[in-house]
Amino acid sequence: MAFKFVPLLRAAALVSAVALIPATTAGLAAVDARSGPEFSKLMAVYERIKTSYVEPVDDDKLIKGAISGMLAALDPHSSYLDARDFENLRTQTDGSYGGLGLSVTMDDGAVKVIAPTKGSPADAAGVKAGDFITHINGKLIYGGTLDEAVDQMRGPPGTSISLTLFRTGRDEPIEVRITRQIIELKPVDFKVEGNVGVISVSSFSANVGSEVLDAFKQIKSKTNGRLTGLVLDLRGNPGGLLDQAVALSDLFLDHGVIVSQRGRYSRDNETYNAESMTPGDIAKGIPMVVLINEGSASASEIVAGALQDQHRAVLMGQRSFGKGSVQTLMPLTRDTALKLTTARYYTPSGRSVQEGGIDPDIAVPQISDPDLRKRAQRFYRESDLRGHLINEIKDDKDLERDKVQDPRFKMTPEELKTKGIDDFQLYYALQTLGRTAPQALASRKR
Repeated sequence: MAFKFVPLLRAAALVSAVALIPATTAGLAAVDARSGPEFSKLMAVYERIKTSYVEPVDDDKLIKGAISGMLAALDPHSSYLDARDFENLRTQTDGSYGGLGLSVTMDDGAVKVIAPTKGSPADAAGVKAGDFITHINGKLIYGGTLDEAVDQMRGPPGTSISLTLFRTGRDEPIEVRITRQIIELKPVDFKVEGNVGVISVSSFSANVGSEVLDAFKQIKSKTNGRLTGLVLDLRGNPGGLLDQAVALSDLFLDHGVIVSQRGRYSRDNETYNAESMTPGDIAKGIPMVVLINEGSASASEIVAGALQDQHRAVLMGQRSFGKGSVQTLMPLTRDTALKLTTARYYTPSGRSVQEGGIDPDIAVPQISDPDLRKRAQRFYRESDLRGHLINEIKDDKDLERDKVQDPRFKMTPEELKTKGIDDFQLYYALQTLGRTAPQALASRKR
C-alpha cells in the first residue's frame, strides 16, 4: 500500500546528498552565529518540557517532533524519515505488502485518499480519489497521525477491514468492507482495443521504463505490426522516480529536452535530454494520446509535459495535480534521513507545473463517474495543500478554469452504461485515435 504521496526523487539521490554535506556543514557554521538567540528559544522550550510536563517525555520523541515541525513549516513534501518511513519508501518503489492498495495523505487532521491502486482491493471496493477516511473498523481516526492510520490499514492477507468514507457530493457516509491482499506493485499494464494499444502506468517505481518497452513490444505482436494508435494512461498516477519518468519519456522521443530542474544553487540545476544512443521513438510517429487527470502528479506530469511540449502526443482528460518540485534524500544516520525539497522542475518549453498543473490539449471530463459533477467543484490538488510552494506566474483564475462545466459532455452515467461505456475518457481517446489520420493528431494545437 502506497501510504504517502509518492515523491519525485532525484536519481541516485543518496549519492547526491552525500556530496551536499560539506557545503551544508559550512552553511550551518555561518547560520549558527546569526541564529543563536532563536536556537536558545528551542532549547528553552525543550528544558521546560523536560522539567515541567505532566509526564516524563522521551528525548527521541521531542527531537523527532522538533525536526518534523521545522520541515512541516517549509512545504508539504519535506519530511523526516525514520526507520519505518525508510522501509515504506522502499516498498513504494520496489516491493510488495499486505494491504488495501491506497495512496493517502494527511489533510488538516483527516486522512485523504490520493488514489487507489488500479486493480487493488480498495479500487474494487469503489474507494475514489478525494475520499476522506473518517473511521477504521468503526473507530474515529480524525486527529491522529498518518502513520497510525496506515498501520491500521495494513495487515495479513485475507483479513478484512471496515472503512467509513466521506465523499463530496454524497449526503451520507459510505461504508465499505475490504479484504486485505498481497499488493504486488505492478505499475505497468496493457491491453489492445482493435488496433490501438493502451498502456496504463499506475506509479513510477523501479524498472517502469523497461516494462513499458516490453508492453509496447507485446502490443505490436498482438496487432501483427498493424498498430494504428497508442494511449498512455497516467490517470491517478501519483509519481515516483525521476529516472523512470525520463526513461519512459525517452521511449517516445528522438531528441530534445525531457525535463530540467532549478534549485537554490547551481549544483542543483540539471537538464535531462532524450538520449541519441537509444533506438529513438519506439512508436515511430504512431498517433498517441496521453490521459491525465487531477490525480496525475509529479513524475506523471514530467512525462505528460515532455510529450506535449515536444508535440509527440495529445493530452486528454483533466488538469493534472500540479506538483512541480523535486525532493532529495539527505542521510542523517544509517536509518534516518531528511526528504527535502531542493528544486523545481520545468517542462521542455520552460513551464513550471507547480501549483497550476498541466492542461490537457483536449479537456474531457470523466462523465461516466456518477459523482463527478458534484466532486468536480472540490478536486484535490497541490494548490489545496497547506504551505505549498507558490508558482508566482500563475493567475488564480487559471486554477479555477477547469471547474467550469463543458456543455459538450451532457450524457449521464446511466446513458453511458446502457451503451456499455464505463470509462468515458478512455472511450473518447480510442474514438479520437480511430478517426484521426496519423499526422493530424500529433500536430494538433491546443
